Amino acid sequence: MSTPVRTSVVDGIAIVVIDNPPVNSLGSAVRSGLRDAFAALAGREDVRAVVLEGTGRCFSAGAEISEFGKEPPAGTPTLPETIAAIEALDIPVIAAIHGFALGGGLEVTLGAHYRIALPNAKLGLTEVDLGIIPGAGGTQRLPRLIGVEAAANMIAGGERIDARRGAEIGLIDRLADPDAADDPALAFARELIGSGPRRTSERSDMLPDADTVEALMENIGIAVAKRTRGRTAPMRALDAVGNAARLPFADGMAAERKIFVELRDGPEAAALRYLFKAERDAAKIADAPEGFRVPDIERAGVIGLGTMGQDIALVLARAGIEVTAIEPDAARLEAGLEAMRSGLAERVERGRMTQDAMDAELARISGATELAALDDVDLVIEAAIEDMAVKKDIFAALDGICPAHAILSTNTSSLSIDDIAAATQRPDKVAGAHFFAPAQVMKLLEIVRGEKTSPEAAATLMALAKRIGKNGAAVGNGPGFVGNRMYHRYTWQAYFLLQEGAEPAEVDAAMQEFGFPLGCLAVGDISGLDVAWRVRQGQMASGDIDPARPYPVVADRICEKGWFGRKTKRGWYRYDSGKPTPDPDVSALIMEVSAELGIERRRIAPDEIRERCLFALINEGARLLGNGVAYKPSDIDVIWRYGYGFPDWKGGPMFMAREMGREKVLETLECLRVAHGVWFEPAPAIVDSANDALFG
Repeated sequence: MSTPVRTSVVDGIAIVVIDNPPVNSLGSAVRSGLRDAFAALAGREDVRAVVLEGTGRCFSAGAEISEFGKEPPAGTPTLPETIAAIEALDIPVIAAIHGFALGGGLEVTLGAHYRIALPNAKLGLTEVDLGIIPGAGGTQRLPRLIGVEAAANMIAGGERIDARRGAEIGLIDRLADPDAADDPALAFARELIGSGPRRTSERSDMLPDADTVEALMENIGIAVAKRTRGRTAPMRALDAVGNAARLPFADGMAAERKIFVELRDGPEAAALRYLFKAERDAAKIADAPEGFRVPDIERAGVIGLGTMGQDIALVLARAGIEVTAIEPDAARLEAGLEAMRSGLAERVERGRMTQDAMDAELARISGATELAALDDVDLVIEAAIEDMAVKKDIFAALDGICPAHAILSTNTSSLSIDDIAAATQRPDKVAGAHFFAPAQVMKLLEIVRGEKTSPEAAATLMALAKRIGKNGAAVGNGPGFVGNRMYHRYTWQAYFLLQEGAEPAEVDAAMQEFGFPLGCLAVGDISGLDVAWRVRQGQMASGDIDPARPYPVVADRICEKGWFGRKTKRGWYRYDSGKPTPDPDVSALIMEVSAELGIERRRIAPDEIRERCLFALINEGARLLGNGVAYKPSDIDVIWRYGYGFPDWKGGPMFMAREMGREKVLETLECLRVAHGVWFEPAPAIVDSANDALFG
């Protein structure tokens, strides 16, 4: 086993190397190694400068997350103590940065006296992404280097910058030439011999004076609060950054540490750490054979060039996959291809991609009107009309055309994978690949396993998710699968709330205040209210909806008017100006439905709106865990984070339930059932104290 920190000396320059693969995290062994290395260098007269660097693909990704909240082994220095030892050295210390220096890794470089970096190196203090702030001097040293405003953007916004930008703002002292014959860091160190240390903690030239800091921080705070929608960590990060100008360095460090510990032990950080692990757990197919090598997907077919099919084709092509897009009607095929060309051209015009990238992407996409063009693909993603008969015909045809190894997948959002697979002779290679609209933007790929879908097929789709930049989550087969099944229960409560007295804007505002980027009614207008209407009609016809239970009549009535959302310029809101505005006609329609149902309308508080919508999610999630459609509570939370915008600092509906505990969840559901009916009948997984799938 290699030593995590090692030192060598070349011509009077010490080279201290962090060697803790894969990302040189700053665990206890690394911190102790750095402390000991710099203590040893302090007494060496033959050493006149120090270069500090990391091995492998980066300088350091920061703290060891597994050590959060744990007492370090006896005698192990904290990261602030380690950095203080680096900064205290009386000869120049140069941090040589490649790959990335993030979190505690960047804080270590701030303790060095100088920084040199490769131009494409990435730098950031991203602790707010885990619900905390930098806890090793980042909030105190960075403002002293680059000023309070620039430091606030990096720290409170979790902003990552490249080294070129770092050089512009004073964070990087020199950009390294990657093609230089001599080691750029050693050359820089030789220049600095005899110049003495330059300690960031002793600087104040970049800090505002006491008369201006408060006004400056107030202005920055308004912008940060707007961007972060009620999160705690970004605002506390601003407090700490402001302290760099308000307090002496030692006092600012003490205040930073206090805030760091409070946040580290708080609910926001716990939720974000949970999600960090949940994302990685969701990406594993538990029953994949040991040693299974995921085959490469080189060629793929996309069937259907509507908006979703276009987006899926572009996502695949962007990842380097050759795509054949199928649309039986030649005019519709050309219209779909032209829409893709136009969309990419607009991105080029806005500076969001280069012309070369656009040309390369389009070169990977070809079109055809016959399924026979898919005779050499490794994967098919069907995105045709949501009609079972149509899909069965397509899959039966594909079974006779596509190579035997090809995976046949469908983007259906609700239809049975088993019924579709039955149309083929390869049900083991049939699965759902459920993208979320817009597929170029949304990060979730719900991988739906039918009864006979093989672990190898599921693992291949999971690897594809990673390749195309999506968060994959595997689920079982059932109406609506996991995400949409829960979403229907959530939106139904919103509809019931409308029928009982709420206005659309009140429902959406309550959920936005909770942390969703949009309320579900506004989201419905974007995706098209007719989509969910067709799902309800199908569920009613199949018997999936019990006619004896309360039904959201108002949602059907608005669709019967032809008000389907943004595409018709009317939905729950009007869109005459392009922006949603309350519609008096919708309010009148809602009141008509209330009267028809014999409901006496009442004022509904935001807290009730949130409770009913969130517990509808929790209860349905528990039901899906109980019947095996959802495999793990954390999978559900990943689905809701990346498919529906559930606020990450709240963890997810299942995380919230676990934190509340079975007794509290059951008590709340019982109260809701008594007050609002059978849809809140507690799921068996909540009632059964022997079932620890959710609360264990």
